[in-house]
Amino acid sequence: MLRALAVDDERPALEELLYLLRSDPRVTSAEGATDATEALRRISRALDAAPGGDGGIDVVFLDIHMAGLTGLDVARLLARFARPPLIVFVTAHEGFAVQAFDLKAVDYVLKPVRRERLAEAVRRVRDQVLTAREPRRTDSSRTSGTTPVPSTVAEQIPVELGGVTRFIPIGDIAYVEAQGDYARLHTEDGSHLVRIPLSTLEERWAARGFVRVHRSHLVALDRIDELRLDAGATTVRVGTAELAVSRRHARQLRDLLMRRVNG
Repeated sequence: MLRALAVDDERPALEELLYLLRSDPRVTSAEGATDATEALRRISRALDAAPGGDGGIDVVFLDIHMAGLTGLDVARLLARFARPPLIVFVTAHEGFAVQAFDLKAVDYVLKPVRRERLAEAVRRVRDQVLTAREPRRTDSSRTSGTTPVPSTVAEQIPVELGGVTRFIPIGDIAYVEAQGDYARLHTEDGSHLVRIPLSTLEERWAARGFVRVHRSHLVALDRIDELRLDAGATTVRVGTAELAVSRRHARQLRDLLMRRVNG
């Protein structure tokens, strides 16, 4: 069961959000705050209390445009805490999804808030709370030689489509194609355009196994099905797509693939 704090400086919007949260059986408590200062004060008290206490907060549903500190400012401050609550942004503005991703938000819900869309956000929060609690339940695994599974926060990227924000699991992405200042994410289900340069994704996703194979392509190493050298030209097959590998990246790619096979 989740304990939620909703933050919005517009009272009608806050009351509507609280009504929807309190109607969800997965939410055991939902309190409201009308400005960032009040929200931070409540969160600080909650963090000082016992984690499982009645005053604890699992998730903050946070508006972005507020007087004084914005929701983004609050999220940056919370990131400094050792165990901050999860964050779901609730906003009328579509243009902050990339910043929400950078701040490791669980979800990004657009106003006016629909009951079904908020329910999906609550499900995502609940799943991450359960994942975060799991290692603490199985601390004995440390003595048995196994490693607890880490939380999956920030393992998704927000994608805008017709006014709706979808969060695509990074693990579903096979390769990324540069399109100017944008990047097209290719998955088994289709492709999605995001306003992020390929070089930025290359830096962010290097630890997740994505490698640059060409100035126009970033590929998930474990999605490469075939490496081919033909008449001096190197290509890789990723599913049904065949992608060129530039000369400057070919040797590094071969070395990485060989390490994966031999490792």
